[in-house]
Amino acid sequence: MTTRTSAVVWEDHTDLVVIGGGVAGLTAARAASRRGMRVLTVSKGGPTDTSTQYAQGGIAVVAPQGDTVDAHVADTVAAGGGLCDDDAVRSIVSAGPDAVAALRDLGAVFDTGRDGDVARTREGGHSIRRIIHAGGDATGAEIQRALGAAGLPVLFGAAAARILTDDAGVTGVLVFDEHGAGVVHAPAVLLATGGLGQLYACSTNPPGATADGIALAFAAGAGIADLEFVQFHPTVLFAAGGMGRRPLISEAVRGEGARLVDSRGESVTGGVHPLGDLAPRDVVSRAIARRLADLGEDHVFLDARHLDGFATRFPTITALCADAGLDPAHDLLPVAPAAHYSCGGVVTDIHGRTRIPGLYAAGEVARTGLHGANRLASNSLLEGLVLGERAGIAAAVERTGLRVEATDALPPVLPRLDRDVLQRLMTRHASVVRDADGLAAASATLGAAPNSTCIDLPLLEDAALTVTARALVAAAERRTESRGCHTRSDHPEPHPGQAHSLEMRLGLAGETVVTTPQLTGAN
Repeated sequence: MTTRTSAVVWEDHTDLVVIGGGVAGLTAARAASRRGMRVLTVSKGGPTDTSTQYAQGGIAVVAPQGDTVDAHVADTVAAGGGLCDDDAVRSIVSAGPDAVAALRDLGAVFDTGRDGDVARTREGGHSIRRIIHAGGDATGAEIQRALGAAGLPVLFGAAAARILTDDAGVTGVLVFDEHGAGVVHAPAVLLATGGLGQLYACSTNPPGATADGIALAFAAGAGIADLEFVQFHPTVLFAAGGMGRRPLISEAVRGEGARLVDSRGESVTGGVHPLGDLAPRDVVSRAIARRLADLGEDHVFLDARHLDGFATRFPTITALCADAGLDPAHDLLPVAPAAHYSCGGVVTDIHGRTRIPGLYAAGEVARTGLHGANRLASNSLLEGLVLGERAGIAAAVERTGLRVEATDALPPVLPRLDRDVLQRLMTRHASVVRDADGLAAASATLGAAPNSTCIDLPLLEDAALTVTARALVAAAERRTESRGCHTRSDHPEPHPGQAHSLEMRLGLAGETVVTTPQLTGAN
């Protein structure tokens, strides 16, 4: 292990540091700023380098006619495999209409029907058409545009290396940017870093989705839970040898009537689930994985050739297909599952609070109890809007006026495996279907990863992936059942005794403590 040295070359003071610039982070920054907080957002990439930017489908929100909060809650809980926190689900779903109204007040424009009302589509697991969308299939980009117009301070090209704390809670953040190491002294930090898709060779996530927030929170002493539940989107555009971020074919395409078929033209989901191709994503991804294993093939097909007006309804997807030499109006679209969404993350209550005073989390990085073992389609943007607002307000109420001074701003020393090795390992042993032997092999390799002093962005990202992969594999080994997104071929059925979440955190001696989450419910 190399010796750590402090080389802080710049300092700043603010009231709240928001790490991440997607829907949750921008919403939180705006909410806190409106309540008088000085807010600095730290973002590794540019203004649109977020998962929000790429979100196609839309926002799941209770429709004004023919829908109810109860129905949306029921759909969410059904998809969640018995691990949703019912109080958290109801609280977040109930807040959806107001969150969307606030977004529209900012200038977000959603698609409308011929009657002038907001248009709604249906996606997997939903009992009715309640998904609102923008630009056909560019909802995330419209949300990013509307929220980004607030003009709040953002430090682009900067990576958070450590959450700095003392006995009373958060004191700031160690940051690396083009000038070197810097310390931002602040009594509140909000993690909005998105997902962990870069754990896998193929993902719908942008390159920056390297589980940073999970690693930061874990090192600071916060709890993480439900990491074993990684949602693999069933319809990602397949290309032989394709690696990295792959184009997603939105679930809304199936909501409009497209069908999943195999190379023989037979339905992939027929007889698997009453909702067929619109079953929850874990069901559809497992059905595809099973069919591919039976046929010895690497992709199935999405048939949208019979849909009228495809290019108008889905202009982004049409362009993505054209880049691959495909026309949805005439061609079967080759698709296969790829890593999409983390259902778990940093344990918070429904106001974004963690167990560390002054540390908050919102969006995909957080585990609120909304998703349980499997996320219902388009509940993610809903959660980012609702929890971003609440977390920003909570930080303003609880941490405004506190005076802190961060110390011990040394770079972190963390286990780090080469990213290519890690991605191949996780793709092989911790993907859609897992078993004890594969998980044990992954655990052994991850456990042997050497420690590195992380002094730049590539080192930080690889270390964050390694820390998160270790926790994910450990949780998957403990969960000797199949539930939601977590499928064990050696334990194919759910086990009633395991119908609870597992929380991991660091103990006083640096050991991993496993408990059940303590910050759920309507606190």
